Amino acid sequence: MALLNPDGNGHRPDALGWALLFGSAAVLIGRRHSPMVVTAAVVFIVGPYHAMGNVHLAVVPAGLIAVYTLAVIGPPLRSFLTVSLVITFMVVVMSLGGKPHGAADMLRSSGWVLSVVVFGEAVRMHRKYIGAILERAERAERSREEEAARRVAEERLRIARDLHDLLAHSITLIGVQTSVAAHVLIADPDRLDRAAMAKALDGISGTCRDARAELRATLQVLRAGEGDGDRDDGDGTGPLPGLAGLADLAAAAEAAGVRVELTVDVDASEPSPAVGAAAYRIVQEALTNAVRHAPGTRVRISVTRDERGLCVAAEDDGPPDGTARPAEPGRPRGYGLVGMRERARSVAGTLTAGPRSGCPGFAVTAALPYGRGAAAPSRPTEATA
Repeated sequence: MALLNPDGNGHRPDALGWALLFGSAAVLIGRRHSPMVVTAAVVFIVGPYHAMGNVHLAVVPAGLIAVYTLAVIGPPLRSFLTVSLVITFMVVVMSLGGKPHGAADMLRSSGWVLSVVVFGEAVRMHRKYIGAILERAERAERSREEEAARRVAEERLRIARDLHDLLAHSITLIGVQTSVAAHVLIADPDRLDRAAMAKALDGISGTCRDARAELRATLQVLRAGEGDGDRDDGDGTGPLPGLAGLADLAAAAEAAGVRVELTVDVDASEPSPAVGAAAYRIVQEALTNAVRHAPGTRVRISVTRDERGLCVAAEDDGPPDGTARPAEPGRPRGYGLVGMRERARSVAGTLTAGPRSGCPGFAVTAALPYGRGAAAPSRPTEATA
C-alpha cells in the first residue's frame, strides 16, 4: 500500500529503486549464517534507497528482520552497538541528502528499532535457557546410562567373584577327597580301609551340600534382583558366614589332607558383616590354594586385631616333599589372588600375597577396617591344631 500511495513518505521507486528494494530483501537469505554481514549489506542498500527519495516504509521490513536476526543470534553488546551505529548512519545520510524531515522520522522510529532488538534479545535468552535445560537433561541421561553401565559391570564382577569363591573352593575339596577315595581303592583293594573310604565320601557329601546351599542362595538373589531383607554382608549374595564359619573351613581343608592351625582372637560378632564376609572369603581362598598347590602342607590361619583394624594372615609351609605341584599344561590363569584383593578393596582394606621370604611356602596378609556391626552373636570359634 505504501508503494501505491506514497502519501508524502517519498515517491514511487524507479528501476534502480526497485533493484535496491529487491536487493535488500534478497540479502536476507544469509541472515542466519552471517547476521552481521547481512545487516551491514541491508544498511548500505537502504541508504542509497532513502537518499533517492523513494518510499521510506517499503524497506522497513527488511531492516527490522535483519536487526531482529542479529539480536537473536547475539551477543547483546554487538546487537545494541550495531543498531546504534545504523541509526546514526541513517540519520547522517538523510541529513546530508537534504532530507531533514526523514532524519527526524528516523530518530522518532528508532524506539521501534530498539524494541525489535529487545524482543530479539528476549527470544535469544529464552532459547539459551531452553538449550541449557535440554543440555542438562541430556547430561543427566548420559550420567544415568554411565551409572547403569558401571553398576552392570560391578554386578558382573561381583557374580564372577562369588561363583569363583564358591565353586573353586568346593570343587578343589571334592577333587582332593575323590583322589583320596580312589587311592584307598587302588592302593590295597584286598585290605580296604572302610573307615577311610567312608570319611572321604562323607567329606565329599558335606562339601556338595555346602556348595549347593551357597549356590542356591546366590541364584535366589539373581532371580529376585534384590535381597531378602536380612543380608548385611556388603556383597549382596545372601547371609554368608563370617568369622564364625572359619572353623568349618578349617575342618573341610583338614578333610582334604591339609593341616590347619586356626587362631581367632576376635569376637565373631564385633566386625561388621561386610568385613566378616571378606575375611571369610580370603581365608577360604587361601585354604583352597593350599589344598590345590601344596597338598599335605601345614597352614597357619590367624585373625587378630591391631592398630590397623582386623588383620587376617594365612601362611603355609609349601608341599611336604618340597616340590610344588606342577601347573597343568594349557590351564588358564586363575583369579584367586585377584579375587582376594578385590574382597579386601571392597571393604576399604588392603591385601598382600606372595612367596614367604627365606623359607618355602606362601603367605597372605590382609588388613581390613574393623567396623562394628549389628550382627547377631555367633558361636565361638575355637583354634584347631
